[in-house]
Amino acid sequence: MIYRSVISRIKDHSAVVGVVGLGYVGLPFAVEKGKVGFSVIGFDMDKNKILQINKGKNYIPDVKDNELNELVKTKKFRATNNFDELSNVDIIVIAVPTPLKKNLIPNLSYVKAATNSITKNLKKGHLVSLESTTYPGTTEEVILPILEKSGLKAEKDFYLAYSPERVDPGNMRYTTKNTNKVVGGVGEKSLNVAKTFYSETIDHIVPVSSAKIAEMVKVYENTYRAVNIALVNEMLLLCDKMEINVWEMLEAAFTKPFGIAPFLTLII
Repeated sequence: MIYRSVISRIKDHSAVVGVVGLGYVGLPFAVEKGKVGFSVIGFDMDKNKILQINKGKNYIPDVKDNELNELVKTKKFRATNNFDELSNVDIIVIAVPTPLKKNLIPNLSYVKAATNSITKNLKKGHLVSLESTTYPGTTEEVILPILEKSGLKAEKDFYLAYSPERVDPGNMRYTTKNTNKVVGGVGEKSLNVAKTFYSETIDHIVPVSSAKIAEMVKVYENTYRAVNIALVNEMLLLCDKMEINVWEMLEAAFTKPFGIAPFLTLII
């Protein structure tokens, strides 16, 4: 009954969406949800962000000023630092930072703090989806036990998923809406609820069989990016010493139809 009800509310857009973390990932996602008809509440500890949003003022380049302003004016989107209002939403997306510690492992303090706030306000039918970058196992080994301290059980009372953010700030071609979205749940029901939720906004959903696989996808993507940036940087130094035009060399190399691919990233 709970499962069918939450699916139905997502499909008719009567479900209220909560986005925890209103940075370069959370704010664009919140705006996209508002644009397709969901009522959205944004949560953040930064009072300045809350104030700007509730005045309809934008601070993220990937968000269009007029779209944010219109959503605030029509009361489809508002922001708050009162996390007790999580009890008033149906879907919760966690998009908080996970900066690296000195030993280069993710600092989960923001994720844990957000999850503890959710646990205090968790109700039957909630979907909780983590989007923050982290290591494989976080959703099931860290988030799930905290949420189940509420007395509610995943797959029976609430649904839990991981869907890695794929935001490329400043990219005008690939946005939140048209970037393929990987989703993994802690069970079949969680996956189906999360797929339904994301498909109401994003063009193409890529389901995987577990949250852990979705988390590993993010690790692989970030590793691919880091390795390629490092490779090009080293090649640039070598070409410079040998008085070779690195861009001409790369352009020629990328004409090979197999075994190599151009790697493009925007640094701002």
